[in-house]
Amino acid sequence: MDQPTLDSTATHSKVFVRELCDGARVESPFLVRDVARRQKRNGDSFLKLQLGDVTGAVEAVVWDEVDAAAEAAAPGSVVFATGTFTVDTRFGACLTIRSVRPAADGEYDPADMHEGPSTAYEQMVADLRELIGTVQDPHLRGLLELLLSEGAPVWQRWKDAPAAKHYHQAYRHGLLEHCLSVASAVSATCATFPGIDRDLAVTGALLHDIGKIEAYAMEGGAIELTDLGKLQGEIPLGYYTVRRAIEELPGFPPARAEGLLHIILAHHGQLEHGSPVVPCTREATLVHMIDNLGGRLGSFDRLEKSLAGGERWSQFDRALAGSAYFATRGLGEAA
Repeated sequence: MDQPTLDSTATHSKVFVRELCDGARVESPFLVRDVARRQKRNGDSFLKLQLGDVTGAVEAVVWDEVDAAAEAAAPGSVVFATGTFTVDTRFGACLTIRSVRPAADGEYDPADMHEGPSTAYEQMVADLRELIGTVQDPHLRGLLELLLSEGAPVWQRWKDAPAAKHYHQAYRHGLLEHCLSVASAVSATCATFPGIDRDLAVTGALLHDIGKIEAYAMEGGAIELTDLGKLQGEIPLGYYTVRRAIEELPGFPPARAEGLLHIILAHHGQLEHGSPVVPCTREATLVHMIDNLGGRLGSFDRLEKSLAGGERWSQFDRALAGSAYFATRGLGEAA
């Protein structure tokens, strides 16, 4: 692996993920989001990386001097990568790295490296507190306050956690952003369809992904599944977190507990998608549908960030099982 000498006072022009184009030579700092060592058919190792910045992520590969590259590219660190970006019709976009080394202080702006919610954290917290205040059922309201009040141990982790590893809101405060948007949409939808227990549905929406505080660990910008996440999964972890909290609240109605825990267990919608049970109530069905919608729309947000100016089509995206089209991009300029 090439190791160019570095003047620590030197500055480099940042090439953002959304600016990458087929055939471009790249010399730029990136955040290391994921690292995996793989083997070629002949048994030799190569390194797969996911590199990113505030505009998105790009897959990268290192074929030579893999050990040195793996040492330099620790998950959550910022590296300076040199290589060539290509878009293959079969394998998609990839940055083939020729050299990689830890980025030096002053060589990058930290604000360029990390994605984040489109709404300010303080505003999301204020919106969350307002929404919790609308829950009239004293038992459900007490549960939300036990878990999500300022200073609560669960809140300290929940407010900073990502919502996913890759596909949507995979950044700090992403879980807060996702659960708040799902719960807000659930709240608004309850008035449209009769027979829905609004307090139960909103509480379930806020808590449906609470197991992710145990299932994911975030270091810098790198998100990894924890041992518990791999061994048990985020749905069982969330179920036990909420069930333990319910057991701390004297007089919590069993029927209320059953309805809420069912929402958590069923929110992936199908057994093959990881839910131990399928939705069997109006509230669980509503939360599942809105949660699924929120995740898919979050994928559109992720993809749009990575598009260069004027582009309307994304690359193929596994979460959407196709490409995303942004019909209104560039219309303002054309006018």
